[in-house]
Amino acid sequence: MLGTRLSGYNGAQTRFQPGRFPVKNAGPRLLQSVRRLRGLAAAGKARQLIRKFREANMSDLGVQPVAGVAPGLSQMQRLTNTFTAPSKTFEDIKRGHRSWWLPFLLSALVTYIFFFAITSKVGWATVADNMVRMNPKAEERMSQLTPEQRETQMKGMRYGTEGFFAAAPVVFGLGFTAAIAAVLLGTINFGFGGRATYGSVFAVCMYAFLPWLIRALLGTIVLYSGIAPESFNLNTPAPTSLGAFLSPQDTNLAVYTLATWIDFTTIWCMVLLGIGLATVAGVKRTSGYIATFGWWALILIISVGWAAFTG
Repeated sequence: MLGTRLSGYNGAQTRFQPGRFPVKNAGPRLLQSVRRLRGLAAAGKARQLIRKFREANMSDLGVQPVAGVAPGLSQMQRLTNTFTAPSKTFEDIKRGHRSWWLPFLLSALVTYIFFFAITSKVGWATVADNMVRMNPKAEERMSQLTPEQRETQMKGMRYGTEGFFAAAPVVFGLGFTAAIAAVLLGTINFGFGGRATYGSVFAVCMYAFLPWLIRALLGTIVLYSGIAPESFNLNTPAPTSLGAFLSPQDTNLAVYTLATWIDFTTIWCMVLLGIGLATVAGVKRTSGYIATFGWWALILIISVGWAAFTG
């Protein structure tokens, strides 16, 4: 073995004696071999120490060998599983596969398809006119303005609404989602003892908001089906909420606001958000539902209360 002592030849005797090899009395070739063996022994010990150090540190950090990591789902699989088997998508995100660019790009594509449909079939000036006409209080305030003031107000509404839709993929798709993820992260971790990370919650939001695309797609279909431009309501572009079946002019504003919030795509998103939040945080699913629907109910109450106050 390399770690054992070598027997040596002392040059004055005819046999090897136990002990350290007398290097000074050895021949040149034998001396070179001994030095090489010593170098190999030192290198072997160094490699063993390095290997043991790496293994110990990988164990302490919870790092597993690459061969032991299960391959993650593709983004397309996560996207389809969001609708068919959402737990698989969120479990995959929990394992560290948090890429979200595909749902973002899909949301941007659907948003701009809807934007083009509104532009070509209704027009943003008509959208602004409908927003005022379908809100009796807003129509009353507009009637008290001079023609010049009214024109300025209508231009502001038109370009403001059009600009918001044009920037929706960035403003809503990234900015709004980032804010929601931060709020939910604090809620599930500090309120329910979760262990979620911001990146995982952000990815959950990106996938959980996908059902909202159904409303935009249905709205596009409604527009191309031949709806009258003057009857288009941007608040209820598709028959996905109770508000779509009520007349905004003949319904109390608070009741109408409540009805528009009871939207099956929104409820679907909240359910997915609750499942995903609980999964990545490692808490019970009921905790995820409470965190998600609690904030949704709070915003709903504020919106309905404001509508009742102003209406």
